[in-house]
Amino acid sequence: MKIACRSAACLLAALLLAACAVGPDYVRPALQLPAGFKEDPDWKPAQPSDGRISAPWWQIFNDQDLDTLVEQVAAANQDVRVAEANYRQATALARQAFAGLFPVISLNASSVRTQGASGTTASRSVRPTTFDSVTLGTSWEVDLWGGLRRSLEQTQASAQASASELAATTLSLQGQLVADYLSLRVADEQRRLLEDAVDAYEKSLQLTESRYRAGVAARSDVTQAQAQLEATRAQAIDARISRAQLEHAIAVLSGKAPADLSIVVRPYQLQFPAVPALLPSALLERRPDVAAAERRAAAANAQIGVATAAFFPTVTLSATGGYSAPSGASLFSVPFRVWSLGPALAEKLFDAGARSAARDQAVAGWDAATATYRKTVLAALQNVEDSLASLRILAQEAVVEAAAVKAAQESLALTISQYKGGTVSYLNVITAQTTELSSRQNALAIDGRRAAATVQLIQALGGGWEALPKQN
Repeated sequence: MKIACRSAACLLAALLLAACAVGPDYVRPALQLPAGFKEDPDWKPAQPSDGRISAPWWQIFNDQDLDTLVEQVAAANQDVRVAEANYRQATALARQAFAGLFPVISLNASSVRTQGASGTTASRSVRPTTFDSVTLGTSWEVDLWGGLRRSLEQTQASAQASASELAATTLSLQGQLVADYLSLRVADEQRRLLEDAVDAYEKSLQLTESRYRAGVAARSDVTQAQAQLEATRAQAIDARISRAQLEHAIAVLSGKAPADLSIVVRPYQLQFPAVPALLPSALLERRPDVAAAERRAAAANAQIGVATAAFFPTVTLSATGGYSAPSGASLFSVPFRVWSLGPALAEKLFDAGARSAARDQAVAGWDAATATYRKTVLAALQNVEDSLASLRILAQEAVVEAAAVKAAQESLALTISQYKGGTVSYLNVITAQTTELSSRQNALAIDGRRAAATVQLIQALGGGWEALPKQN
């Protein structure tokens, strides 16, 4: 037995020394990135590689109600829970692949009573006999060609991709909640504008009715004022629909039923954080969907090695030892000791091209994963460009619209004075009021679009720009 053990040990050492991993070693797909962004030439992009999200980025809006709601997304949102379960599943598969590198040890114990036919004609059978046995066995598939190691590579890369996908899902849903919340605050302000307009139009109606009773205004002025008032009142009522729908969406995103969440109306206080003129290139490296795509490419590369290893024979080392004896005998004694030791080699001689097809499939999967990675990077660059352009242009538009609001308010005040003086018709008042309300609504809509663009930029950057090393 000692000689057999030494022979097995020498064989094992030779196999381990000769072991290699077939298939290509992973190299990250090459990318051709621009030297800078079109919308901000001073900002140099970098190759994405990390899926981590920064500290609470939503706190830049300085809204405690928003902070509370966003923090509930990671804990209670059902899509996040699905992504988290997928991540745990992927890590379990990686642990399972890692376990495949080690021997399997098993213990077997049995007590079998048998009866067989005798070899004589005098008796048709022999007396039943009971055999007891206890054996300890081990088997180990030697990873001679690296197939198991490539499989481990594949599952580990898939687990890392799943972690990045969890981060991407969380970031996306948090961004959606923040965008919905800011839209809700804009909807609150929109309703307040309309209600203020209703109050102003009621006063205009009263003024017109007084002038009509005094005989200095036509009946048509009264009906025009009444029509304008009721139309604006209808708009104020209609504004409640979008507000209610946004509140319901926020409830679901935070893991609640719509009936369990009510967001109190409060004064409009949207704040727009200043975007740094020079953003660190490391920001793009933290975008989780890009990191997930890169890890999927790594997993696809490893799968080629798994498919290639299938062309080579498998070598399994096994050993068993134990005792087997008739019932009643001293089971654990030398005469009843049994053991076996030796390698086994298996090779498919014919499979009608199944292994070649599997390898071709793996190569095609790698090509697809590579293209997906590059596409994801290009989409990330586009997202940043779009958000930067939107913020820049909307900031300019906000300045122009603010001037338009001021001019409309001055025009309205002047027109009302002229109407009271009898120098213009009430149609001029209605036109001025409509222009003033429209200008204020446009300014509010621009604020809402700026808020949405800010959130989109933060998402495009993988979760903000805080707590990052500054460029000199």
